[in-house]
Amino acid sequence: MANIKFTKDHEWIRIEGETATVGITDYAQQQLGDVVFVELPDVGKGLERGKDAAVVESVKAASEVFAPVDGQVTEINKLLQDQPDTVNSDPQGEGWFFRIKLADIAQLDALMTEAEYNNMIQELG
Repeated sequence: MANIKFTKDHEWIRIEGETATVGITDYAQQQLGDVVFVELPDVGKGLERGKDAAVVESVKAASEVFAPVDGQVTEINKLLQDQPDTVNSDPQGEGWFFRIKLADIAQLDALMTEAEYNNMIQELG
């Protein structure tokens, strides 16, 4: 079973060895509404924890997607270029945004478990 962590900004990261897949949570896609466009980072780009990594646009608003950890983009989800609504239908599955090679695995310790994340969103109402 892959290890999944969450950020306070509603990104999820699924860790598989030295690489990780990143996307937005079900809660985030519900808040955004219908996703109409996703701007993904370039493969090879270095990302910094907490900095802009991608943009997701919905009928309501555009929102930044932040890198949960430092790393280098190894792959992007090309499906989202033609079918951005996949983020709505399967945000934590086929609607992933990008994969990164982890620069510092210790940064994962600062992220929330699924239980901690669920407690946080319950408090948001």
